[in-house]
Amino acid sequence: MRIFLIALGIAAIAPMSAEEPRVRWGTTGHEMAARAAVASLPPRVPDFFRDAGEQLAYLDPEPDRWRVRSLPEMDRAFEYDHFIDLENVPEGALDARDRFQYLRRLYAAGLDRPENDAGFLPFRIVELYGRLVTEWRLWRRETDPTRRRWIEARIINDAGILGHYVTDGANPHHTTIHYNGWARGVANPEGFTDDRTFHGRFEADFVAAHVTQAEVTRRTAAPRPLNGSAREAVMAFLHTSHALVGEIYRLDRDIGFDPDGPSRPETVGFATERLASGAGMLSVLWLAAWEESG
Repeated sequence: MRIFLIALGIAAIAPMSAEEPRVRWGTTGHEMAARAAVASLPPRVPDFFRDAGEQLAYLDPEPDRWRVRSLPEMDRAFEYDHFIDLENVPEGALDARDRFQYLRRLYAAGLDRPENDAGFLPFRIVELYGRLVTEWRLWRRETDPTRRRWIEARIINDAGILGHYVTDGANPHHTTIHYNGWARGVANPEGFTDDRTFHGRFEADFVAAHVTQAEVTRRTAAPRPLNGSAREAVMAFLHTSHALVGEIYRLDRDIGFDPDGPSRPETVGFATERLASGAGMLSVLWLAAWEESG
């Protein structure tokens, strides 16, 4: 049975059924990544977008605000977009052209609850990227000033929402079955923690206590043109994050992501680098959407 955390990762709650939502990045980390991403954009991105930094930062945590357990239709609709359990994804499934073909491949591979056992994170990111390209194309063609302002509002909104899922993908916990402590019943030869507060303790409490906006922004690289498609870049980004699952667990075992403890360069550096990586991927996608639209 899984145990989950309150949205901001502040306190553990009682064990719930496997149907309950997963834990998620805290608001602070999402906002930091969005601000750093905006700050890294080049001047060729239109002014209205680069001037919307605080609005984009507010919107980055937005999909977590939708996850209200008293409104299960909405909650379930978005829950599975926040993660991808790469250990459970059968070979070739991620080559599917869209989430529906992907889902069919998961069922064909024998997964009973593929949405929960695998997740949809890369498809959600690519879907929102495509929406953003479309909206930029509409903006470029629109000549009526009022309608153009309406399109600008839509661009900012969807770009902020895109930021949420990209930032989620920067945390290795969002790419693995070991998303909140090492999965019980799975071989654990290195003695990693199975503490069911790990996810929220790391990405909410620890980040809020020890990571600074200035350092995340400093480490966020200026966006480079995509080498290939947005989809390929997203898949590579998530696999890179997944490769760090062992490292995040070793750091917790050997040093500890303790929000109340002293600042340690190894753990603070890891958390900061992950947020900067998410910010960098986000700025790449924002810039690529603008340029592809032209």
